[in-house]
Amino acid sequence: MRMVWTIVMIVVLLVMTVGTVYMTRAVGRFAWIRRAGGEKRWRRRILSLLILVTGFCLALFLTSLLNAIVIYLHFLGYFLLFGLLMRLIRKLSGKTFRVYWQGWLAITASLLTLGAGYYLCTNVWKTEYHLTTGQLEGNLKLAFFADSHIGATFDGEGFVRELKEIEAQKPDLLLIAGDFVDDFTTREDMYTACEALGKADFPLGVWYSYGNHDTGNYVGKKFSDGELKTALSDNGIHVLEDECELVDGRFYVAGRLDYSLEPRKDMDELLAGIDRDKYVIVMDHQPNDYDAEADSDADLVVSGHTHGGQMIPFTKAGELTHSYERAYGYERRKNTDFIVTSGIADWVLLFKTGTKSEYVIVNVQGKN
Repeated sequence: MRMVWTIVMIVVLLVMTVGTVYMTRAVGRFAWIRRAGGEKRWRRRILSLLILVTGFCLALFLTSLLNAIVIYLHFLGYFLLFGLLMRLIRKLSGKTFRVYWQGWLAITASLLTLGAGYYLCTNVWKTEYHLTTGQLEGNLKLAFFADSHIGATFDGEGFVRELKEIEAQKPDLLLIAGDFVDDFTTREDMYTACEALGKADFPLGVWYSYGNHDTGNYVGKKFSDGELKTALSDNGIHVLEDECELVDGRFYVAGRLDYSLEPRKDMDELLAGIDRDKYVIVMDHQPNDYDAEADSDADLVVSGHTHGGQMIPFTKAGELTHSYERAYGYERRKNTDFIVTSGIADWVLLFKTGTKSEYVIVNVQGKN
């Protein structure tokens, strides 16, 4: 994983370096910069570069390095896009324009996109699904979320507020499908969130399975895996590590170890010995084992990890590269329903475009 991130960052660094050369020229075409720089082209270039550096440093100060890079790449992308568009218009029409449309359109589009992305990331919506099954006695209303990454878009107290919104929907149980915390979560926020889960009213309990960030060590966790598990268990949360439990005598909840923690049980091992006439819910953080899960006794599989594809134009990149089966939403294979959530928060990045932050309510209509 670290090797992948290293390669990605090298590519990003190269793009930003080449892009900065282009942006220095593009920004220098604004009329007020041409006036300030006078007849000396090098003055205009230096002034443009100073503006770019100042803008990047401001974004870095207000957010983080990764967010500053994302902001910069949006401006670069829109400058390139509108530069090509205006060149095409000039070629077809033969006209020249007094207004520097490339620059103004690029800035406007960047601000609108990033503003919408910030709003979609830092606010939380309810997404609801309705399923039917012959495997369940009675009906079931469950809530689930993934990718809270506590400390990213909300801290421990912010998690408490979001949890109350979920609790107000009066689901029978709550599922947490991984990446509850990450390396940036403080010990205090972790304990605050666990205590809130312990006090919340979910009649059939809170059920949890691990994601790659819950146990992964990317930059240095503020607490150990053992401390997290103890905090969850002490507050009555059912921690499932490649385990399956019967709930209410009517259905099973299974939690798979995250794909990054292999070796893990395959589906036959995970569901060995269950009553095959009962409904089976599986939490699997990364949605990348659909065929095996569809061939098993699983009736519903809930996942996260993808963050809904995160940002345009990369929303389908994970599917195209086979990093996972589905970026977002509902799919049915054979007799199994699959739902992937875009996550209730985010990891480090503060922008989602083409998706939104959410928690999920699933209404399962069984035999009455």
